[in-house]
Amino acid sequence: MMLVILLVTLLIFILFLRHAGGGSFPWIHFYTKGKESGFSFREINLLRKVAVHNHLENPISLFWSIRQLDRSIRGVMLRFRTEGRENDESSIRFINKLFEFRKKVELSLPKYTLGLKTTRKLTTHQRLKITLPGIGTYNSSVVENLRRYMAISYPEGPKLPPGASWKGQKINVYFWRAEDAGYVFETKVLDDFIEQKYPILHVSHSDNLIRSQKRRSVRVEVRKPAFLYPLASIAQANENEELTSGLRCRLIDVSEDGAAALVGGRAKVGLAVKLQFMLTSSSIVMCGVVKGVTYNQKKNQSVLHIQAVPLSLRQRNKMLSFVYNIFQEREPKARPRKVPAYG
Repeated sequence: MMLVILLVTLLIFILFLRHAGGGSFPWIHFYTKGKESGFSFREINLLRKVAVHNHLENPISLFWSIRQLDRSIRGVMLRFRTEGRENDESSIRFINKLFEFRKKVELSLPKYTLGLKTTRKLTTHQRLKITLPGIGTYNSSVVENLRRYMAISYPEGPKLPPGASWKGQKINVYFWRAEDAGYVFETKVLDDFIEQKYPILHVSHSDNLIRSQKRRSVRVEVRKPAFLYPLASIAQANENEELTSGLRCRLIDVSEDGAAALVGGRAKVGLAVKLQFMLTSSSIVMCGVVKGVTYNQKKNQSVLHIQAVPLSLRQRNKMLSFVYNIFQEREPKARPRKVPAYG
């Protein structure tokens, strides 16, 4: 008797899926895939309705296609907005879960998981951070990448001891590769051309790269004005909009877990700050700690690399809607980059 009841229940469920989903698509497979991806039955049901509304030929593509995910996220957000539910906590949580799943799908694509094996593949203008043991840290970039060695711009940083030369020095090099990860390697300076019109160094190639700091978020260039407010400590972090003007700065890029901002003068690592700016029509308030500073001595400017405290779900949804360009509000030239958490 129990077996008959179970079979009847299963048949009713199958008929429901066919009727609710429309057509002859195998919706059981869709629901199974949704559960495997961590969604509740109610959430999968909403995704199914979105798939039907958008006339997706293959609804399961929602679980692996970024293009279809973006289209569906936009559809869900518009649906909530039309129904006056966009500010409901349940709606905010669901949109946030869609964004989290979208990131997971994108960052698991093969083209983002393949690492760099040798410095011979580095492109010109790649920025480098060089550490000379016992002396300090320097900024440089790749000028030319040749078969036998790399030519890099003359390192900017602390002065070498009197009579010292870069030639023969063993150095540690770090670089961040766009849409990939951070890398560290050790190499040797082959020659020091400080007397040239454009001073450069020749350094040996390395086939022993250590891959670290894999990207954990997507960052986009923005080039927008912003205000910076110092905090006594990060314990004062909040998302309350400031009504007074703070330190004017220029936002360079943003992600869900941080930002980079250009300010005048020389800044220090460890500062707790509040950053306030507009992304299209959305006001964003982000608090965090300056984890790194890139100082340009000639211009007397600093780029602050800020690691943010976790945004509220509401603010995070606003940020990711802009980052993923869900409503095509961002300029096409601002291409997303995969980066690790700041710091």
